[in-house]
Amino acid sequence: MSGPRISDQRAILDRRALSSAIEELVARGEEGTRTQVVAMLRKALDDGRAEMERRLLENPSAGHTIAAGYSFLIDQLVRIIHEYVTLHLYPAANPSAQERLAIMAVGGYGRAEMAPHSDVDIAFLVGGKRNSWCEQVVEAMLYLMWDLGLKVGHSTRTIEEATRLAKDDLTIRTSLLEGRFVWGDRELYDEGARRFELEVRRGNERAFVTEKLAERNARHKRMGDSRYVVEPNVKDGKGGLRDLQTLFWIGKFIHNVRRAAELVGVGLMTQVEYRSFRRAERFLLAVRCHMHVITGRAEDRLTFDLQRQVAERMNFADRPGKSAVERFMQFYFLQAKRVGSLTGIFLAHIEEDFAQKAGRSGFFAGFRARSRTVQGYRISGGRIAAPGDDWFRKDPVRLIEIFTLAESEEVEIHPETMRQADRDSGLIDAKIRNDARANALFLDLLTGRNDPETVLRWMNEAGVFGRFVPDFGKVNAQMQFDMYHHYTVDEHTIRAIGLLSQIEKGLLEHDHPRATRLIHKVASRRVAYVAALLHDIAKGRGGDHSELGADIALELCPRFGLSDSETELVSWLVLNHLLMSHTAQKRDLTDPKTIEDFCGKVQSIERLRHLAILTAVDIRAVGPGTWNSWKGQLLGELFDAAHERLRLGHMRHGREQRVAFKKDEVRRELGSREDLVDRFADTLDDAYWVAEPADIIALNLVHYEAAREAEHSLSVHCEPYEARGATLVTVIAADHPGLFYRIAGGIHLAGGNIIDARIHTTRKGWAIDNFLVQDPHGSPFAEETQLERIETAIADALANRIELAPRLAKRPLPHSRSKVFEVSPRVDFDNKASNRFTVVEVNARDRPALLNRLARVLFESRLVVHSAHITHYGERAVDTFYVTDLTGDKLADGERQNRLAARLVDAASDAMQARLEDA
Repeated sequence: MSGPRISDQRAILDRRALSSAIEELVARGEEGTRTQVVAMLRKALDDGRAEMERRLLENPSAGHTIAAGYSFLIDQLVRIIHEYVTLHLYPAANPSAQERLAIMAVGGYGRAEMAPHSDVDIAFLVGGKRNSWCEQVVEAMLYLMWDLGLKVGHSTRTIEEATRLAKDDLTIRTSLLEGRFVWGDRELYDEGARRFELEVRRGNERAFVTEKLAERNARHKRMGDSRYVVEPNVKDGKGGLRDLQTLFWIGKFIHNVRRAAELVGVGLMTQVEYRSFRRAERFLLAVRCHMHVITGRAEDRLTFDLQRQVAERMNFADRPGKSAVERFMQFYFLQAKRVGSLTGIFLAHIEEDFAQKAGRSGFFAGFRARSRTVQGYRISGGRIAAPGDDWFRKDPVRLIEIFTLAESEEVEIHPETMRQADRDSGLIDAKIRNDARANALFLDLLTGRNDPETVLRWMNEAGVFGRFVPDFGKVNAQMQFDMYHHYTVDEHTIRAIGLLSQIEKGLLEHDHPRATRLIHKVASRRVAYVAALLHDIAKGRGGDHSELGADIALELCPRFGLSDSETELVSWLVLNHLLMSHTAQKRDLTDPKTIEDFCGKVQSIERLRHLAILTAVDIRAVGPGTWNSWKGQLLGELFDAAHERLRLGHMRHGREQRVAFKKDEVRRELGSREDLVDRFADTLDDAYWVAEPADIIALNLVHYEAAREAEHSLSVHCEPYEARGATLVTVIAADHPGLFYRIAGGIHLAGGNIIDARIHTTRKGWAIDNFLVQDPHGSPFAEETQLERIETAIADALANRIELAPRLAKRPLPHSRSKVFEVSPRVDFDNKASNRFTVVEVNARDRPALLNRLARVLFESRLVVHSAHITHYGERAVDTFYVTDLTGDKLADGERQNRLAARLVDAASDAMQARLEDA
């Protein structure tokens, strides 16, 4: 690629001055000359790096000049080292034809694109057969570079060897493709370049492209296969530097261009595209240089902790609704998106070039793929194309139409047409946005029956989506700086639409059986798709994105052509799109008041159906692993209870009837042991029968009977509970104060995460506590040794054989990078969410000791915990407790709540963590 001009080169390294100083040192003939030479070279390297760091801070976006400056620094050192070795260590007075050596820079060094701690990739080219002089020189040079602390990748080959290996190995072929002469025998280097051109490059263009694209696809798969992952790899990730380099390698191999600018001349890029290519490359190189400087090593993954620091170094500032780091990452993803657009157009052009050159032969010689015309567009070879360069200028509505046709006809868009759409997207103005036909076409695309996700992604890549729906353009490439969301807002939204389409086609029935049924029962499928599009549309604006988004929906839905009733429903769904997940995960679903309050907000079965569908796709589109059977179970229980309440207008049964109904269910579960229900009916109060599912009650009764017959003061039972994606841990013990927090501490020490807990006391003073527990990866514990470890840890905790607090504090955070995020603890009280209990909700940084600490504070505050519900959002945890005081009353508003809140905040704070770690 083209090398930028480097100003004031001698400030980086003055080769003449350093060479002269070495000459003087050697001339003195003192002992330890080599050691002194190394010291001089190391100082020059350190000074040069310091100068480049200064320039990077002075001009933090100058990626090309900084990367070229680091390459220049290494060039000068390599030349000085070569001179020192060949003149003073191994001089060759009359070199033979064999004693010839050329030094080539390859890899990033060959492109003159080096970050501060990049590898120094060097190829030594030798003349003729191997000889001792060449080997001595190469070895001496390598040892000097290693002594400087440089990480050197090297090879030593004859021209014959290099040519032969390049034919067989893609990596070597690519390496030599961008080889650059640094020093030594220029004629030897030129001969090697000539042989490479004649024997390796010519005639092998198609094979190189095929292999290079296969290599790229494999790399993308390793890196997550999305350019919108929130901790991207700047070098190897999708939309990163390696993708840009792949374009250059392909263009260079096919057309033998020397610089990226020449890609314009051979028709692979327009001048505008080349400028955006260079702009993206400049930014990505600068980001990589900052990362290397900050970490002091070759770091290419833009992790959360680095994002904040790089944003600051590159002078991004906070704006209303968006932090500096979110603005920086939005710019990053816009560049990555641009790289993706360029890649698609570039590769499609090459494919067409090959097709035109190859023609057809043999059996297919007389065959041509039949073209057809659809509404003026040409469709041929699985691609749809605009018939002329001014097609969109004549009627900008066609910018929407082309994508709608691509979805309905199930064809790709021709790269030249994508280029036109990108170029002409600015034609979409207020008149086009309000055009009835344009909006009808857009709605047809959004609700397409084939693959709306892929085509909407193309529309987004071309810049048309954001122009037609400016509110969507505002969330384009916008990240959320947390560990919960895996993708940018626009990518999350498009994925949600794709998931909705898959659910409608029955492709996700195994994971989402309820949503698969419901999507065919809703009155308007258009509502489902528009709600998926708009649910996060107002993120990054400051304020509540649900409320702001509901207002946007009221403006956009009529424009899209939705009726008044559809508009009202979409707006309600956007306003309440988090209601179902928050209720299911943070509230006690066996408490009638929970269902009553939820139904009070939902009010209709149609709303409930849509909300259930939107909730499922929203959670799943967050990223891999965010949807699991536990969330599915909770949402299903809430849906069923709410559906019954909304259908009948009241709870089907009163408390007495519900208890009797549950007992009958348990009898069926127990089969031949059904007598246990009557034996223990009076021991367990109604609250227990209402709160627990029938299958868990059946297990509890068998366990309770065995524990009582064996007269055990403590009995712990663990077993995998696949239906809820967790392990059920049941503890039966003599009830005493502090039991809950000690059990929680024991489970955490055994490596378990509690996701749900129900605490019961029999009328005879025995506690029956049920915990749902997962491992750190969100899966059930299943191995016998794991289950035994949990049982032992609980027993040790209850017997005071271990000190819980300090040992828990020393356990690693569930997310080692979570300290990057500021999570201020917050406590909320709600006396209206339940008729019997005060609901205490604590938001705090997730850590293994958190539940134990909070439960201990509640115990020390003389409160009784009846159930606990734990939810994780990346680095953040929300722990919800249903509590009463010792007399069974709610916790009244006022001073006692204030004191409790202060103690809970302290227990959840980083300061408390530090105190316990020091204990």
